[in-house]
Amino acid sequence: MTSAAPATVLVFLDPEFPNGRIADASQPQLMATDQGATRGDGVFESLLAVAGHPRKLQAHLDRLEGSARHLDLHIPGQDSWRLAIATALTEYRGKHPSVDPVEDEAVVKLLVTRGVEGSSGPTCWVQVSPVPAAGRRQRETGVDVILLDRGYDSEAGERAPWLLLGAKTLSYAVNMAALRYAHKQGADDVIFTSADGRVLEGPTSTVLLAHVQSVDDGGASRTVKRLITPQLDSGILPGTSQGALFTAAKAAGWELGYGPLEPQDLLDADAVWLISSIRLLAPVNHIDGKEIGTPALRKQLTAELSELFARTE
Repeated sequence: MTSAAPATVLVFLDPEFPNGRIADASQPQLMATDQGATRGDGVFESLLAVAGHPRKLQAHLDRLEGSARHLDLHIPGQDSWRLAIATALTEYRGKHPSVDPVEDEAVVKLLVTRGVEGSSGPTCWVQVSPVPAAGRRQRETGVDVILLDRGYDSEAGERAPWLLLGAKTLSYAVNMAALRYAHKQGADDVIFTSADGRVLEGPTSTVLLAHVQSVDDGGASRTVKRLITPQLDSGILPGTSQGALFTAAKAAGWELGYGPLEPQDLLDADAVWLISSIRLLAPVNHIDGKEIGTPALRKQLTAELSELFARTE
């Protein structure tokens, strides 16, 4: 078995340890019969911690509970998760103090499996590790993406809830396969489309697009900025980062919209982004080889939205 990276910290939720049980990440910790390993049966969340403070924690805890309900998983209460997260971050920062406040970031994962076969409860733990360098870089340089058919129509989530399309499950093999396929095509990422031609989401992100328009307002010209994301009832995962950014953008005067979106809407946009909790706001430079908007406007809008997003908790 390959050892975990020394920088990783693990804290298991354990009734005998109210603040969480610290485990050695360099040693095996999961039973081979755990259904998370044998069946991918479980849920998870990933969030960013900055200077030891987890961002948008409440939204992630709420979504973890929602995903667990989809799978009929009974998980510990939010207070238990908060205590374990605090323990993990304290341990991580004690081992890896940062001298650069700009780089004082960490990935916090909350993981739940159905547990060992025949057991009466789930296996739950918190994992803290460094932010991948590629994610940091893509915030600045942007990404090239390709469109891929997910194979379901946009109403499949409502028609067949057992597909778990609105839950963040451990069954990420398809998402990872899509990313590997994109890399083989020379792209960085993917935007999924539905079988009926609707824009959905990225394998690990939410899709956003913007339109900027000058309108005549009683003889005076004003700029209208509109931020749009796919419909949330189309079988996609509700984005915690997208929700926070929409709240901040609305307060700053942006107009908001929720699909339905088709691929041509992406190609016609002034800017497109993939937003996620760890990578944050990554501008899309090209989709299927076609440049989106112009570099100058893309950069301007990315800077504006990134500043708004940075103010959210």
